[in-house]
Amino acid sequence: MRWSWNLGMRLLVLAALVGACAPPYDVVIRNGTIYDGSGSPGVIGDVALKDDTLAMIGGIVEGRGRVEIDATGLAVSPGFINMLSWATVDLIEDGRSQGDIRQGVTLEIFGEGWSEGPLNDAMKQEQLEDQGDIRFDIAWTTLAEYLEHLEARGIAPNVASFVGATTVRIHELGYDDRPPTEDELERMKALVRQAMEDGALGVGSSLIYAPAFYADTEELIELSKVAAAYDGMYISHMRSEGNRLLEAVDELIRIAREADIRAEIYHLKAAGMSNWDKLDAVIERVQTAHAEGLHVTADMYTYTAGSTGLDAAMPPWAQEGGYDAWAERLQDGETRRRVRREMSTPTDEWENLYLAAGAEGTLLVGFKNDELKPLTGKTLAQVAAERGVSPEEAAMDLVVEDGSRVQVVYFLMSEENVARQIAIPWVSFGSDGGSKAPEGVFVLSSTHPRAYGNFARLLGKYVRDESVIPLEEAIRKLTSQPAANLRIRRRGELRSGYYADVVVFDPATIQDHGTFEDPHQYATGVEHVFVNGVQVLADGEHTGATPGRVVRGPGWSGWESAARPEGE
Repeated sequence: MRWSWNLGMRLLVLAALVGACAPPYDVVIRNGTIYDGSGSPGVIGDVALKDDTLAMIGGIVEGRGRVEIDATGLAVSPGFINMLSWATVDLIEDGRSQGDIRQGVTLEIFGEGWSEGPLNDAMKQEQLEDQGDIRFDIAWTTLAEYLEHLEARGIAPNVASFVGATTVRIHELGYDDRPPTEDELERMKALVRQAMEDGALGVGSSLIYAPAFYADTEELIELSKVAAAYDGMYISHMRSEGNRLLEAVDELIRIAREADIRAEIYHLKAAGMSNWDKLDAVIERVQTAHAEGLHVTADMYTYTAGSTGLDAAMPPWAQEGGYDAWAERLQDGETRRRVRREMSTPTDEWENLYLAAGAEGTLLVGFKNDELKPLTGKTLAQVAAERGVSPEEAAMDLVVEDGSRVQVVYFLMSEENVARQIAIPWVSFGSDGGSKAPEGVFVLSSTHPRAYGNFARLLGKYVRDESVIPLEEAIRKLTSQPAANLRIRRRGELRSGYYADVVVFDPATIQDHGTFEDPHQYATGVEHVFVNGVQVLADGEHTGATPGRVVRGPGWSGWESAARPEGE
């Protein structure tokens, strides 16, 4: 008995000694230039991580970490926030989020008009039929269930989403070109309400596409009022980024005013050469809204070309009823003649990206039909010439043959405007792309290089090489600014007690490498990335870790009851 007591005491003493000698931190990043996300200049110091939290920032951290990283000559910043991500399906295929993690993105924001919930049975079936290279079961119904599905599967970045105005419209009206009835609108509002209580960030719209095109301003105001009651945001791919750009900005500001809601312009641009000179008037309108007390912001990507489908080349009336009805119309001779005529006729009635870019500026990058994949990387003009038809006829044929809207790249913007927009204080950044890898199913189709380089391009080309804005301002626009706009708690800054989303990168070497001819190339220059305190990138290589979580908006009903609420 005496021997057992002595042994027990020895073990307790030994445990105490081991505990006393154990490193107090999980990770200490030493001697880096710390950019806290506030826009202040960098200062050299240490950053300590404990569990999922930032424990100490700045100065010299006395205690050791289980992992010690020498960041001499490197920048240490909060994780970057992608304000517009289309990694919704990519993360189902590969939760590592290679393309974005290697640029320092630790939070993906979804929901440009379409969100992955709420879905009804017809919407699920349609989405299953529309799947291309990436195939998956739809094991969710609500938006929250989708996000939780990603988290349960394992993802490297954090994820959050707006609820799509298009999605709730399809849920209740399908693809009809008409206003909702009073009962239908109430059901749409109830869907938004539920999504907000489940943690959505607000309402997102994409108004150049059918059926979103069919929604009037009053419908959007009513949905936005619901989101506003939960301190959400209205964010919009506006009704026009070209011929009626200024009128579209006026509509967004009106929605902000009448719904009493924060509003953001998705991927700010003046599209089409004839519209490039409108940027000054856009800036003036937003600044006037600021003077009125409205909170209006914007985001952008760092390229002169956008990417969407050939649906943006054809009039919305032809697309009423969804893809099947659209494809059937395109096989009717009289309808084809009308569509061809309207595609080639300047108009302010709908957003015609084909006319804005031209057939030579319309690059084919994504097909569902394997027989059409050899056309990837050709322009619409080239395919039309090979087939001996007009570009308009070629576009209609490709939509029918592919069984999809066909993904394309449209060259629309001026380099001068891109640089000017980067310098606007109220503009943040979103890739408007996926997060892919140069392997597996991802290389079966091409893509826009922004899926691999949007954020590295900002920090390399526009900050280091062209000095458009200083590094500390770029980091603010990638971190604390979008976090504040979205009302996301405890993220976006390097501050004690905040979640440990941290990026360590080399400002002297960070660079995008993807091109429109060869987009599947990783950016370089990011050395280490931590998400919720877990290292997902080490010495430029992915660790395979998937610590990403669902980040919820300010209206989440679980804030009060959560033992340790996300972001609080």
